[in-house]
Amino acid sequence: MTDGIREVHQRGLFYDELEEGVRYVHSPGRTATEADNTLFTTLTMNAQALHLDAAFAAGQPFGQRLMNSMWTLSTLVGASVAQITQGTLVAQLGLTDISFPHPVFHGDTLYSETLVTQKRLSRSRPGQGIVTMQHTGRNQRGEIVATASRVALMWQSQQARDAASA
Repeated sequence: MTDGIREVHQRGLFYDELEEGVRYVHSPGRTATEADNTLFTTLTMNAQALHLDAAFAAGQPFGQRLMNSMWTLSTLVGASVAQITQGTLVAQLGLTDISFPHPVFHGDTLYSETLVTQKRLSRSRPGQGIVTMQHTGRNQRGEIVATASRVALMWQSQQARDAASA
């Protein structure tokens, strides 16, 4: 409290606040731009012409440049941070079952959601738990454009840690 005004700090959810079978819908969506694609693709040294060369991409099956799928994955997971893991994540343990069933193009908007599919307390790290999440990204037409399963090591709340040690 400063100057008599109560402060609320934004954070993610602690292990004990996450519930299996609950879908967390993230906001806002993120519209993919040509600049995003060019910057991300060149920063990551991915010289794939499907991302950078409009004339080449025009002659390919989708007829236009595709957003870099790693940008899509990063944005999909990143959209969950403020709501799920900001300040409550110990470490990301892995990503599996990543798929991109529909392409993302410049001008598409990516909407993200996270379903908690499993959680358990860590057997080796007191005060922490392992959470499995299924991330799903949809475009503005509701088409699924990306999915990924993510396993994260999460802090328990201080209240839960205190209760466990008592």
